[in-house]
Amino acid sequence: MTRNLTISPGPIDEAALVSNRKMSAGMGAAVYFSGVVRGIEGEGAISAIEYECFHKMVERQFHLLFDELEKRWPIEAVRLVHRIGTVKVNEASLWVEIIAPHRGEAFAACQWLIDEMKRVVPIWKKPVP
Repeated sequence: MTRNLTISPGPIDEAALVSNRKMSAGMGAAVYFSGVVRGIEGEGAISAIEYECFHKMVERQFHLLFDELEKRWPIEAVRLVHRIGTVKVNEASLWVEIIAPHRGEAFAACQWLIDEMKRVVPIWKKPVP
């Protein structure tokens, strides 16, 4: 399985990511998810979210998740981009792509990866009023 992980303060260029997609002839599904900062966190309005992390631990945890992903589904590739720093409302903070033979596998793998990421990857967020 091909893996690509990017942790960066820069904006996520979804069009460039999609246009640079690589997949073999046997793959029939390319599922991607874009997580966008909402203007409400809890009960209050916000203007942004400040993300911070410990890079080495984040990379380790993501690669452990990628290992498990590879065991569970016949995935050809996973690409994941997570921003750190300040991400304004309506901007993407997360982008995930799964390439698989069929849509069911791709959707299931993407959902699982996002759920597990939120559970175990040490990326902290702080709302900015």
